Amino acid sequence: MAFPNGAGGYQVGDGNLSELTLGYGSAPLSVDATATLTAAQVTAGMLLVGSGATAAQTYTLPAASLIDAVVTSAKPGSTFDLNVINLGTSSGTAALAMGTGTGFTAGGNAAVVVAITSSALFRFRSTAAGAWTVYKVA
Repeated sequence: MAFPNGAGGYQVGDGNLSELTLGYGSAPLSVDATATLTAAQVTAGMLLVGSGATAAQTYTLPAASLIDAVVTSAKPGSTFDLNVINLGTSSGTAALAMGTGTGFTAGGNAAVVVAITSSALFRFRSTAAGAWTVYKVA
């Protein structure tokens, strides 16, 4: 499959179904040691954790109101995804307390341990102003 030129790419209703669908992703953010994540880290789309860590690390969510301050156009039902990639070594597991933080609810299996050299995908869904539910989807 050839890459689309400047006029190509899939466009809704344009009929370019056989061309590559391109998106945009900013550079991933990272956090190396146990911490409360920032709203910027949670909304980055990709978060690298535990780089070089040889002991377990724990990461918790900020208050949901801080997410609302960054994602100002969110309304109930709005979603975004966060892929967490553990770069730890040896026994550097990453414990993700994704159902914690004021205004967050675990949507099932959101408090997990991500083994070294693996990842987990989380979906965040707004349920009301200052309230988000977090689901582990992969």
